[in-house]
Amino acid sequence: QVQLVESGGGSVQAGGSLRLSCAVSRLAPGSYSLGWFRQAPGKEREGIASMDTGRIITYYADAVKGRFTVSKDNAKNTVYLQMNNLSPEDTAMYYCAASVWQARPPLARNQYRHWGQGTRVTVSS
Repeated sequence: QVQLVESGGGSVQAGGSLRLSCAVSRLAPGSYSLGWFRQAPGKEREGIASMDTGRIITYYADAVKGRFTVSKDNAKNTVYLQMNNLSPEDTAMYYCAASVWQARPPLARNQYRHWGQGTRVTVSS
C-alpha cells in the first residue's frame, strides 16, 4: 500500500513562509506524478502544483506561481512544497498525492490515486 505522509503545516503571519514535506513510501521504483493540493473551508480541493519526479519538471497554478516551489530529495524519497509570501487566502488543508507518471503531471484531483492525510496551514493577517 502506497503511503504519503505530509508534515510541516502550522500557523504563520501574512508574508511568512512554510515548507511542507511529503514522505513517499511503498511506491514502485521509477518516475511518478506528484501533486500538491489544498482545500480551504467550504471550497473544493484544488491542485496547486505538480512534479514529474523523473525529469524534475514542475507546474504551478496561477494562484501560487512565483511564491511556491516544489522540490524533491531522492535520498529521503520526500517531496517538498516551499511556500513564501503567504497570505490569508492560502489558509487550507494541504495534501500531496501520487499517481502514475504522465508527461505533464496533472493538477486535476481525479487523476491521482494515492493521497496523504493532509497538513493544516493557517495564515493570519
